[in-house]
Amino acid sequence: MPTSPDSPTSPDSQPDTSEQAAWRVRVQALASAADGIRQASDRWDAVSDSHCAEDGWPVDETGYADGKVARDAAAWEHVETFLVHGPEVLAGVRATAQQADYLDGPISTDLLRVRGIDSVLARAGEIHREWDQVIALMEGSMPGSRKLYEERAREIRNSEGWHYADELSHSGAALARAADHLTDRIGVDQPGHTGRVQAALARSASGQRGASPPSPPVSAASDTPAARRSR
Repeated sequence: MPTSPDSPTSPDSQPDTSEQAAWRVRVQALASAADGIRQASDRWDAVSDSHCAEDGWPVDETGYADGKVARDAAAWEHVETFLVHGPEVLAGVRATAQQADYLDGPISTDLLRVRGIDSVLARAGEIHREWDQVIALMEGSMPGSRKLYEERAREIRNSEGWHYADELSHSGAALARAADHLTDRIGVDQPGHTGRVQAALARSASGQRGASPPSPPVSAASDTPAARRSR
């Protein structure tokens, strides 16, 4: 992703190029993850109609279910990328963006779109932790049949995570664009910058505790045949 020029730096506040390089890696990872989720969704949309009647109800139940399983699995891999890099990039954007950026700057719309990303990352993080707990229980209680049950548990995790993956394909892409625009400000010694980053991280962590929606009940890895087709 090309970086956008921003406010010039003075000789006394030259940017930390190593910090900017690390920032670019994180931002590019998020941009690629958002694009990967969109591609998984587009691939499913391209074939989903072939499994359904004109009224949208599945007629090829096996093909429809297998297609959604594949979509959800591909998308979850990119959700993991957001869990690794998203919180730090989000904190950096919030600490670095200025009032003018929110009002009418080139990233004002993107900054608006990332307002609710905390709860999305929080819920995806909960699903990830629940998965770790399930695997730990399997290792201790069913070592002989773990592979069979692990595959089923993975499908359920991916299915639960699809809603948040779909959200991240939009809000996560906006976060990556905003972060890219702010690259030239990263690593610049600004008064109070470190404190703002720490405060932004604290706000993000606080928002992730208790602000996430309840987990929807899931009894199968994919929609039942009676359910209408949905993204």
